[in-house]
Amino acid sequence: MPRKWISVLLLLQLSCHFSPGGCGKVLVWPTEYSHWINMKTVLDALVQRGHEVTVLTSSASILVDPNIPTAIQFEIFPTSLTKDDFEDLFTRIISKWTDDLPKDTFWGYFSLLQDLTLEYSDSIYTLCKDVVLNKELVTKLQESRFDIILADAIGPCGELLAELLKIPFVYSLRFSPGYNIEKFSGGLPFPPSYVPVILSELSDQMTFMERIKNMMYVLYFDFWFQTFSEKWDQLYSEALGRPTTLFELMRKAEIWFIRTYWDFEFPRPLLPNFIFVGGLHCKPAKPLPKEMEEFAQSSGESGIVVFSLGSMVTNMTEEKANVIASALAQLPQKVIWRYDGKKPDTLGPNTRLYKWIPQNDLLGHPKTKAFITHGGTNGIYEAISHGIPMVGLPIFADQPDNIAHMTTKGAAVRLDFNTISSADLLNALKTVINDPSYKENAMKLSRIHHDQPMKPLDRAVFWIEYVMHHKGAKHLRPASHDLSWFQYHSLDVIGFLLACVATATFVITKCVLFCCQKLFKTGKKNKRE
Repeated sequence: MPRKWISVLLLLQLSCHFSPGGCGKVLVWPTEYSHWINMKTVLDALVQRGHEVTVLTSSASILVDPNIPTAIQFEIFPTSLTKDDFEDLFTRIISKWTDDLPKDTFWGYFSLLQDLTLEYSDSIYTLCKDVVLNKELVTKLQESRFDIILADAIGPCGELLAELLKIPFVYSLRFSPGYNIEKFSGGLPFPPSYVPVILSELSDQMTFMERIKNMMYVLYFDFWFQTFSEKWDQLYSEALGRPTTLFELMRKAEIWFIRTYWDFEFPRPLLPNFIFVGGLHCKPAKPLPKEMEEFAQSSGESGIVVFSLGSMVTNMTEEKANVIASALAQLPQKVIWRYDGKKPDTLGPNTRLYKWIPQNDLLGHPKTKAFITHGGTNGIYEAISHGIPMVGLPIFADQPDNIAHMTTKGAAVRLDFNTISSADLLNALKTVINDPSYKENAMKLSRIHHDQPMKPLDRAVFWIEYVMHHKGAKHLRPASHDLSWFQYHSLDVIGFLLACVATATFVITKCVLFCCQKLFKTGKKNKRE
């Protein structure tokens, strides 16, 4: 480790004694791409607070690079997978999602979605197995005496490690398919009458037919989730030496960090151990590189448009690139486009291509008028933070749902990436730039985002330290974790009350019939006399 980082660590260790909760040792079970970028923001803040952070990562990790100088420590374990395997996996998922996903039929769409999820789960399963069955590694982790585990719930195993190490754990989560992890493992209520299922692209203002559609999604995901864990249950039971299940361990999460907030979410019920931390990575804009700043300033009153489809989309066809470039060339604004491919033939003089852009700094620039985005949560939150209206080109995963939220809130226009034309993109950009309602709605979301008693990042750090300080947060977990499904829905109580009503009705009916028979016999006897 470089000498400067040794000095930093020594200073941080000294600062631990002045921290309210004292220093702690944090073990991290991460996932890739935007999930890692988001989590690393929290880890950097923990390190600055004096905590010792160790990331448990595989030799096949794509983004988690232990060779980059940092105060974060890395424990690298060997795995049968390679980086190429992971890159091929994500490439296949994106390709199938964009090219093969049949969006016209409910069952076709979700059947392929289920296949893609299981394919991803199989890779995570391999990583988990390589960790927990590595006795030497598990012993080393146990001897390290960690205080807490921070895990991404979309990649199981963090909860099993917590059980093996006998320490509390905290989840970081954007969403799970159908919200089933949050619902079945976290106990979070999701009334389908007004809470739209993730990936449904519905809002909280649903028509009767949309509520039927939402209920179908709920039933489908509930059934799918109940059959998802069989293989995981076997691994977890083998690793612990006793029968257990994935969901049983997931229920032990002390805190659930949800990477959204009310600027993005529709109102819905929460539990005290579910904490919104959406936009924790957002920061004030910094000055742009000189050449980029000069280009932005040259736009005059027209301003600039920022365009990025994220780090995972690298397979845009030349035809598609030319369609997009043709639309951008007709704008009066200057355009800064993150693009790593062949230069489009229709590229206009108002558009500059960059393999990488300082996205947050550009969105916070006073010249920025609009943001063309694929709808990733991190990018959307940077746009919300700076109050920039959006044109959404969602491609896969939660991106269509994210853009649907922004469209409902009046801060975005959505286009179909697969069928987009130059006219579509040009009209959408003119709409969000020239119609003042889009800017006003984006600024409204920005004010909601910034009007919080505590910054999202500070809130995340606080609750991690809280769990370490109290050795857990059992007092925040709902009693629903101890109830069976029929007890949770009060079916036993309803059944008992119905039985009481039926018994009372039966007894009263019998009594009435008996009295009627007596009266009838008495009347008949008197008549004979």
